[in-house]
Amino acid sequence: MKYGYCRCSTESQSLESQQATLKNAGCEKIFGEKESGIKTNRAELMKVIKRLQAGDLVVVTALDRLGRSLKDVLVMLDLISNKGAKFRSIKEPFFDSSSHMGQFLIQIIGSVAQLERSLIIQRTSEGRKRAIARGVIMGRKPKLNTYQRTEAAKRHENGEFMSDIARSYNVSTATICRLIQQVTN
Repeated sequence: MKYGYCRCSTESQSLESQQATLKNAGCEKIFGEKESGIKTNRAELMKVIKRLQAGDLVVVTALDRLGRSLKDVLVMLDLISNKGAKFRSIKEPFFDSSSHMGQFLIQIIGSVAQLERSLIIQRTSEGRKRAIARGVIMGRKPKLNTYQRTEAAKRHENGEFMSDIARSYNVSTATICRLIQQVTN
């Protein structure tokens, strides 16, 4: 049996082009889902792996559809291999797990993808640090302004319940609780 698997990360993206490519590649059954590649327990991918029997083939349009990190890709390839099935990527035709060279190339390209992801994370982190150094405030805008925070803290100090304070500002009790903890620390 020739199974196709396609994935995109967000609801706004479409699986249609991947499904068409897999159908043209002769896949008899195609599984698709909209899930992040970071998520390792993707329902549709697990369905494919569960159905696999010796001699089956799993086809993806590109290697990154199978997993986001080298570890994840290797784990999925191992699961496929343990079922006696093979793996192939359409975009990277040299990714064919039925040959030793294909297995070797899969590991090399997976390592490069992992390196690229690590570099992106590093650059993003450095950019965040530079922004903070410039005075950029990260995260959500506070629900309460400075005056409201001061007033809420005084009201709590005077014995008013946090739930009543929260209701008056139309925020959650947890927001007021965090505010009080910040003030007292």
